Amino acid sequence: MFVASIVDSMLRRLMHNGRLSVVYPDGTLKTYGDGAGEEVRLRIRDGRTLRRLLDADRYLGEAYMDGGLIVEEGDIRDFMILLMTNVARADYPSIVRWLEGFRRVLQRLRQCNTRRRSRRNVAHHYDLDGRLYDLFLDPDRQYSCGYFDGPDCGLEEAQLAKKRHLAAKLRIRPGMRVLDIGCGWGGLALYLAQVYEDVRVVGITLSTEQLEHARARAERLGLAERVDFRLQDYRDISERFDRIVSVGMFEHVGVTHYPTFFNKVRELLTDDGVAVLHSINRADGPGATSRWIERYIFPGGYIPSMSEVLPAIERAGLVVSDVEVLRLHYAETLKCWYERFRQRSTRAAELYDDRFVRMWEFYLAGSEAMFRSGLMNNFQIQMVKDQAAVPLTRDYMFEEERRLKEVDSRRHIRAVPERKQHGERG
Repeated sequence: MFVASIVDSMLRRLMHNGRLSVVYPDGTLKTYGDGAGEEVRLRIRDGRTLRRLLDADRYLGEAYMDGGLIVEEGDIRDFMILLMTNVARADYPSIVRWLEGFRRVLQRLRQCNTRRRSRRNVAHHYDLDGRLYDLFLDPDRQYSCGYFDGPDCGLEEAQLAKKRHLAAKLRIRPGMRVLDIGCGWGGLALYLAQVYEDVRVVGITLSTEQLEHARARAERLGLAERVDFRLQDYRDISERFDRIVSVGMFEHVGVTHYPTFFNKVRELLTDDGVAVLHSINRADGPGATSRWIERYIFPGGYIPSMSEVLPAIERAGLVVSDVEVLRLHYAETLKCWYERFRQRSTRAAELYDDRFVRMWEFYLAGSEAMFRSGLMNNFQIQMVKDQAAVPLTRDYMFEEERRLKEVDSRRHIRAVPERKQHGERG
């Protein structure tokens, strides 16, 4: 009863909005929030689960994975959005804020992402069976925030629009050399090679699964001579490039390595070069990685705040030439991923098991909730060495985006059969 009273007190202090009902192990039903909206009902199966909820950052996800926390009304997505909406509005006592600051210090100590550790961290997540990602990603396997540029934009269109959006900011010209740091399964690198004449692209990854897939795609598309995919750490690159892009990789760099990252970008960029960084960011300032996320999903990962990134760029001698914040675009992306994954959860269980499925549901739902509540969003930062490297106004971005949209509309028809012909998502 003592533990139940503590959990009850915590929920009453936290839940001011919405309608949360909790069935405790002894059968007691309690409600929290202002009663607005649809009910979300949880059942805490036993005392062990109840005790673990005292440290929710670490054990809430495990409780759901292990079946000790059951969502009886609504689903885990409904619960996480309700929970994080209240967390975003909470006024925490000073001791909680102090403990969070202490966790940030420990976070720095744990983020010594050496080359060996970085490769091991990447393998933990990205070297999973590729068929898992096919269950919820678009056919291009874009595993980052889409760009929803219209009211009827679906996931595939949003991911294509994201590539256009980035390409327009890079201001690529024929004959240029482009570096894609953290190229994933190769979608962006191959797109740039397809829509720009005589462009050479180097894509680097630390995932052997991604490398194999990307190279196979390049061969299939006849682009292997112009797109060079490598298993390589960004710290080991020595060539120079006219353009550098990095999408969804910076979250794995580690805050203590930001100077190294941006100094390397400056070293590799030509004097009139342009670099674009696309990353998730914390909207509420520096923080610490969830211990559940760190253990199960992204070991060594850290979501930066803008206030941690911009000083590192400035100290590296780069000029910030454009900044854009994408607010709810990742929330919409994750909603699509979650719905697709839930629809194919049986196939995911066949690849792994039911516990893995619940882990992935919690990860996708919790991630969407962070963006939906405003605690996180995305930024795209354009950087140059020479401030004259880009035009005075942003008009060139809009003009190029419109041009690429016309190009994409012409080439989309032949892109679909290529994927179907080879029976895989790439």
